[in-house]
Amino acid sequence: MTGALIILAALVVVGGVLYLFHRRDVRRGAAQAPTVAPIADMPAGNDDDDSPCCGMHVTCEKDSLLPEVSDKIEYFDDEELDAYAGRDADCYSDEEIEQFRDVLLTLLPSDIAPWARSIQLRGIVLPTAVRDELLMIVAEARAAKGA
Repeated sequence: MTGALIILAALVVVGGVLYLFHRRDVRRGAAQAPTVAPIADMPAGNDDDDSPCCGMHVTCEKDSLLPEVSDKIEYFDDEELDAYAGRDADCYSDEEIEQFRDVLLTLLPSDIAPWARSIQLRGIVLPTAVRDELLMIVAEARAAKGA
């Protein structure tokens, strides 16, 4: 019990000292945040495969599967998949699932994330099995980059 009171007293003292220093800095004007260029004015990363990410995001936008990253629809020799727009993930036959799988497995590693974004922008829902494979491939690629 005595130890807890000592720790509590130390916290109160340290907190009081920090509060006094903060008030002093506010009066001197030093507590103002430094001015930083807005994000929109910073140079964006280039879309080349060899260029590093800009570092302004938790994950690189090139690796993102979210359609909000880009509104550009790209085709990867997969125009035949447009026929499946608007279908549910569980409504595909085995042959149709194989069509998606063939496209996915023939993509270059750098094309997988843009393909996934493009599929979403085209209103196509991937079959569940192919979606799981896509997520596994992307997770392995991200883990390999981090290692």
